[in-house]
Formats: sequence, structure tokens, C-alpha cells
Amino acid sequence: MTAVSPAPPGADRRRLTTLRIAGLVVILALVLAAMLVSVAVGAKHLPLGVVWDAVFHFDGSYDANLVWDQRIPRTLLGALVGAALGGAGALMQAVTRNPLADPVLFGVEAGASVAVVTAISFLGVSSLSGYVWFALAGAAATSVLVYVLGASSRGGATPVRLALAGTVVTAVLTGVITAFTTMHAKTWQVMRFWTIGSLVNRGYDVLWEVLPFIAAGVVLGLAVTGALNALALGDDAGRALGAHAGRTRIVSMLAIVLLCGGATAAAGPIGFVGLAVPHAVRAIAGPDNRWVVPYSMAVAPLLVVGADVVGRVVLPTGELEAGVVTAVIGAPVFIHLVRRKRLAKL
Repeated sequence: MTAVSPAPPGADRRRLTTLRIAGLVVILALVLAAMLVSVAVGAKHLPLGVVWDAVFHFDGSYDANLVWDQRIPRTLLGALVGAALGGAGALMQAVTRNPLADPVLFGVEAGASVAVVTAISFLGVSSLSGYVWFALAGAAATSVLVYVLGASSRGGATPVRLALAGTVVTAVLTGVITAFTTMHAKTWQVMRFWTIGSLVNRGYDVLWEVLPFIAAGVVLGLAVTGALNALALGDDAGRALGAHAGRTRIVSMLAIVLLCGGATAAAGPIGFVGLAVPHAVRAIAGPDNRWVVPYSMAVAPLLVVGADVVGRVVLPTGELEAGVVTAVIGAPVFIHLVRRKRLAKL
């Protein structure tokens, strides 16, 4: 009987890469399907044939205008915000080596939100083009603050300390947001849907304003995935493999700020997407950040667009904001992660 020689390691790697690419293609196809459903579903449900005709044979009818003026920009923005939050969560977990890292839990979205509320309340800023810069600045400042607080005690910035610091900062900033919106009626009118994470009444103007920031964040995030793999072995081992620890962290945090700031400016704080999606992705694609980050950017739009669709149909009248739906999904995931034995030892 002739012995069968094992497949060479290179063949195994090529097979794994092929499977990962195929999985990514399938996920993107599912995202497109979810976007099609999003365009069709709403207060007025549209048959898919009507949606198709409106997209490719615009006739100026009410349904065609509904599709182009409301449903399509809302759907595209949901996909863009999802990609930003999924990528930000994956990058944050990688750069901090913290499986609990998330833009909401670390206060990044709250920082962006309080900066926007301040701009609206005291500076009279009312347009997205005006407050997107405040969102970015608030996200950056809060990221630094949470890390400093988490690293200030003996033992350094452990995952649990960072999560606790983020929780405290988020609680304080949420109180500030509540105080500002209570004192200023105009701010409350602007913020009452934005602060819970919503895609309602978002048009092309919002989409085009935040697209450059999120696109830049995506490019920077994807560029450092290889270096993040090296740093996952420790700074010394990472440097031995050619990774520059300081530069990698700076670029990663810049990408996170751009992604979180742009997404929060557009749709408000939509929670737990950046926490739940990377963990689900690792079960599919493995721990390699070169795949975890792009997979997270592909899977998260499916969650956000799906949550927006669910929010439109779950209530007999009115809509449930996407941020509420993602919180219902993400909170149990967070509890599960905290209760895992390996996290309890950190």
C-alpha cells in the first residue's frame, strides 16, 4: 500500500486563503441582500419589482422618489456606519489586546456625542459639516482619557481596568449630555433621536460629509493589520518581526477616531456593534487581524442594516431606532464575555 504524503504547508495556506475569500464574498452578498430588503421595507412596503424599476428605470413616481430620496441614502449610510463601527471595534480589541474593547464601552462614542452636544448648545452649530469635527475631537480626547485612567494604577492598563475606566467616563459624559439637552430645548430637538443611534431622516448630504473620514479610517485600519499581528506576540517580539509599536498604535488610534467619529457624527452612538461583531468574526476567520478587520467591516453592515429593518417592523406603529436594537443584541454578548473564566482572571 502506497503512503499518501501530507499536503505541503503552502497548499494548506492557499486553501485557507481561498476559503476566507469565499466567505467574504458570501458575506458581501448577504449585505447586498439586506440592503435590498432595507430599500423595500418601511412604512410603505414596496415589492422588489417596484424597487428594481425605481433604481434602474426612474419614472418620477412617488415610489421612485421614496426609493431614491429616503430609502437608498438611509440604507447606504447604515452600511457605511456598520463598516466603520465593526472595523473600529476589531482595531480597538487588537491594539489594546482587550476582548472587551468597544467604542461604546471605552467611551469613544460618548466623547464624540458630548462634543457635538456642546457645539450645538453653546456654539450654535447645526449642520453636520460643522459638528463632524467636534465629533472627531471628542472621540480622540476620550480615547486618550480612558487609556490614561486605565493605565494609571498599579499593574497597568489591563482589560478589566480599561473597561471600568470606559464605563465611568461614559456614565459621566452621558450625564453631561442629559444636562445640556435638558437645559436647551433646541438642543433636545436636534439630539433626541441622534443620541440613541438612528438612521431616520439621513440623506445624501450626511452620507457625503462623513464618507471621506470613514474611508480614510478604513484605509489606515487595513494598513496596520499585519503590524498588529506582530504586536499581539508582545512589543519585543513585534519589534523583532519588524513592527514599530509606537507608530502602529498611533495609526491604529487615528483610524479608530476617524471611524468612530465619522459614524457617530452621522448616526449617533450605535452601541455594541464593535464589541459583538469581531468576536463572531474570529469564530469564522480565525485570529489573524489581516482577516478579522476586513471581515468585521463586512459583517457589521449586515447587523446595522438588519437592525434598522427590524426597528421598522417590530412595532405596530412608529419605528424602533437601530441603536436600541443593536443594544438588545449586544448587551447579552457583553455579559457573556465578562462571565467567561479566562476574562475573570485578568
